[in-house]
Amino acid sequence: QVPLEESGGGLVQAGGSLRLSCAVPGHPFSNMGWFRQAPGKEREFVTAISWSGVNIYYADSVKGRFTISRDNAKNTVYLQMNSLKPEDTAVYYCAAGTSWGSYNVWGQGTQVTVSS
Repeated sequence: QVPLEESGGGLVQAGGSLRLSCAVPGHPFSNMGWFRQAPGKEREFVTAISWSGVNIYYADSVKGRFTISRDNAKNTVYLQMNSLKPEDTAVYYCAAGTSWGSYNVWGQGTQVTVSS
């Protein structure tokens, strides 16, 4: 399986914005998800988008602040994160799967750190 490649993480002050990208070569018709894992915590769901872009879901903790989108022509999925909070600090992973809600290919993760 072709691995996924996240980018765009970094350090930002609270209230700031970041945009994460996930290159998905070899998975053009996959449903995509973003997950995150904070230190000492389990990995949690952030958002997901169907391969067509029609179905989108967000965790309550990010609803209204984060936006997922995809450009299938570029084989890329994006996560625009606005109004970032210190509790958003985590390693963010993108994942791909052919069945909605099930992911079988993961990226290595990108660190997002939000300072207060």
